[in-house]
Amino acid sequence: MDSYLWTVVIAVGAAAFALVVVELVHRIVRRLGRRSVLLAELSEHAHRPFQVAATVVALQFGIRFSTGYGVGTHWRRTLLHLLVLAVIATVAWLVASLLLVTEDTALARFRIDVPDNRQARRIRTQIVMLRRITIAVIVVLTVGVMLMTFPEVRGIGASVLASAGVIGAIAALAAQSVLGNVFAGVQLAFSDAVRLDDVVVVEGEWGRIEELTLSYVVVQIWDDRRLILPTSYFTTKPFQNWTRTQAAVLGTAEFEVDWSVDVQAMREELRRLVEGTELWDGRTCVLQVTDAVGGVVRLRALVSAGDAPRLWDLRCLVREHLVGWLRDQRPTALPRLRTEVGDASGRLPWQWTRPPAPTSAPSGRQPAGRRTTEHEPPDDARLFGGDDDGEARSSAFLGPDEPAEAPPR
Repeated sequence: MDSYLWTVVIAVGAAAFALVVVELVHRIVRRLGRRSVLLAELSEHAHRPFQVAATVVALQFGIRFSTGYGVGTHWRRTLLHLLVLAVIATVAWLVASLLLVTEDTALARFRIDVPDNRQARRIRTQIVMLRRITIAVIVVLTVGVMLMTFPEVRGIGASVLASAGVIGAIAALAAQSVLGNVFAGVQLAFSDAVRLDDVVVVEGEWGRIEELTLSYVVVQIWDDRRLILPTSYFTTKPFQNWTRTQAAVLGTAEFEVDWSVDVQAMREELRRLVEGTELWDGRTCVLQVTDAVGGVVRLRALVSAGDAPRLWDLRCLVREHLVGWLRDQRPTALPRLRTEVGDASGRLPWQWTRPPAPTSAPSGRQPAGRRTTEHEPPDDARLFGGDDDGEARSSAFLGPDEPAEAPPR
């Protein structure tokens, strides 16, 4: 009876000593954490796992060295085996906490609530994927080590290793899709093809990457629906990434109007509109005639914004404003159908008449094919030219030293 009491006293004393040591270490680390983000995270998130692991280890050593009177007995072997399993589990918990604290510290250095956050989102995606891989690996190794403490399992393990080739082939065939998604998730994390908070268009839906795991990707659609896709989708099928290099994007608003429309006046109204709203980023504002068939003229307003949500609101604003402007200021430019009844010779006063023939060119006129400065279109009438942004866009699509090919007739 005295031996059992002595064992209890030793175990309680070892646990109390471990708790005191852990508390002292915690206070020291917390004090040092005022100057270090890593130590502050350690004192906050690793304190509890460290406390439990140290207590279990102290109990295991205390009971092992205070139960020499029970060597060979069943209760001692069972108790020590349970304590070994607890030590393995708590140490794994502590290691996982230390790794997660390190990853959280790295995440804190890269902010994504800033305008230019492409690099931060790439690092954050990789760290999040590493976090999931780390937890999965630690759990698998912990379960494997705990099972190997049983003699029966060690014998089964030797047999499994002997037939590892056959089992591996069977497992690979059975888990082909699962492993494919896992490898696709790792590829996405380190290939920089898609990142957290990227704006993408998949399956005809526009949204942003909300969650990226080893097996699936969650896309938050603009109307707050969630589209769940396997990670292999982004490695096997094409998709649009609107924030691959930068968040700024271009968008269009098209109008079908009558041939009597004053294009330049409408262009100036578009310019006045975008310059008065904070949705426009100041890069591109172009109004062009893209088609003129079927009795109507098609105009395309091209504008730019800092990101996709602002671009959506800007496009809607352009449509709403220019529709109202056409209705109130240019009602004759609204689409309409004409029927001509009269003399086809063109002699009626309201019919079209042929303009007078041009007079001979004065001396010093520029050669044919060259436009004078007077007839140069304004910058907001050209997409590939005019201002610096248009020239850069033209060189990006043409190439610095490649001549433009003539369009097919």
